[in-house]
Amino acid sequence: MSRKLKKGYFVAGKFVAEGRELDLELKRELKGGDAPSRTELKRESTELQRLGEDLLELRAELLAPLALGDKFRDAISDAKQITNFEGKRRQMQFIGKLMRQLEPQVLQSVRDALSTQQNGSATDSAALHQAETWRDRLITEEPAFALWIKLHPDTDAQQLRAQVRQARKDARPERPGAAIRHGKAYREIFRSVREQLDKAQQPVKGDSP
Repeated sequence: MSRKLKKGYFVAGKFVAEGRELDLELKRELKGGDAPSRTELKRESTELQRLGEDLLELRAELLAPLALGDKFRDAISDAKQITNFEGKRRQMQFIGKLMRQLEPQVLQSVRDALSTQQNGSATDSAALHQAETWRDRLITEEPAFALWIKLHPDTDAQQLRAQVRQARKDARPERPGAAIRHGKAYREIFRSVREQLDKAQQPVKGDSP
């Protein structure tokens, strides 16, 4: 039985099978090093396209310091105003092209700015959740009021107690099985709690920055 020949070639009298490690190494040398593959280039292009799209949502105070140039800033401004789907798509492709022309340090500053905005949003969400949790505890748990006043002595205790009392009254269903109503007091408790939580996060005067 004849043996099936492997595909390959000879280098310095040595057979090199296609697809094997030596073959890949020789091809890398011919290319001048570890050049990125088409898959890697596509992945990088996709990431830069996504970063360009995210730039449209970046807050003005975070966008301003970026070294993007007037042409890039005009492209972002135009993209925000385009409503036609095809026009928007082409504009975003143009922004993706501009992204690929940015210097590495500028690209990193773009990533840092987007990360700052994302982390800030996460912080805001956490603060919102904390205020909602305290509001619900004050309404449903009797000991929660004393604990809150202990943690936040600047709170107007008389006003907050009146709000809690009214919120509990509003929450009573008008008839068995009816949905719970949340009135004005429910919203006022949230505002009072959020105000105190925000105040607690502010640095005390005289503290080191």
